[in-house]
Amino acid sequence: MKISVLQQVDFEGPGVIADWAEARGADLEIVHAYKGDSISRAAGADLLVVLGGPMGVYDDQKFPWLRKERELLEAAIAEERAVLGICLGAQLVASVLGAEVTHSPYKEIGWFPVRTTAAAGRCFMHDVLPKEFTAFHWHGDMFAIPEGAVTFAETDACPNQGFLYRDRVLALQFHLEVNLEGAKALMQACPQDLDSGRFAQSFEQISESSEL
Repeated sequence: MKISVLQQVDFEGPGVIADWAEARGADLEIVHAYKGDSISRAAGADLLVVLGGPMGVYDDQKFPWLRKERELLEAAIAEERAVLGICLGAQLVASVLGAEVTHSPYKEIGWFPVRTTAAAGRCFMHDVLPKEFTAFHWHGDMFAIPEGAVTFAETDACPNQGFLYRDRVLALQFHLEVNLEGAKALMQACPQDLDSGRFAQSFEQISESSEL
C-alpha cells in the first residue's frame, strides 16, 4: 500500500498517521510542497493524505502549490482513490467538490469535544467514531458540506467538522493525527493564536491536557 502525504509547512507533519502506516508495513512518502517537491510524486497513491497549514484554501498567489494540490485531488477523486484531508486539507477537498470555505463562527484552538451527528448513521463513520470524543483543533476557517457528501461531526465552535464522500473521501476539520510533538510544534510556530477567543486555549491548557 502506497500512502502519499502532502505537507504544507514544516510544523504540521503526519504525526500518528506515520505510526499507523509503519505498523501496517505501508510505504509512506511525504511530499514537502512548501519546499518545492513535485506534487506529481503523489499521483497514483493508494491513499492520498493532505495535511493542514496556516494558509487559506484560496491563497494561490502566496502559495502556488495549492492549485496543483487541488488538481491532484480532482484526479484522485475521479480515479476513485482513497483521500484523507485534514484541516486545510479537508477544506481543499471541499473546494474541489464545489463547496465553499468560509470563516468559522469561532477560531478553535486546543482540545475540545467532537460530537457525531444524526446524519452519521448514513455512513460507516457511525461505527468508527464514538458519539462524543475529544480531539485537537487549530483552525479559523471551515468548509461547507459538498453535494452528495454525508456530514458526521460537529463541535460547539464549528458545525461542520467532518464529511464523507462516496465512502472513500474523508475530510476532517479536527486533527486526529496530532501527537505531543505536533502540538508543541504548532504552539511554537503560531503562538498568536493561543488564548485568543472563547474557543482558543492557552499554552498551559493545551500542554496539560491528558489527551496526549
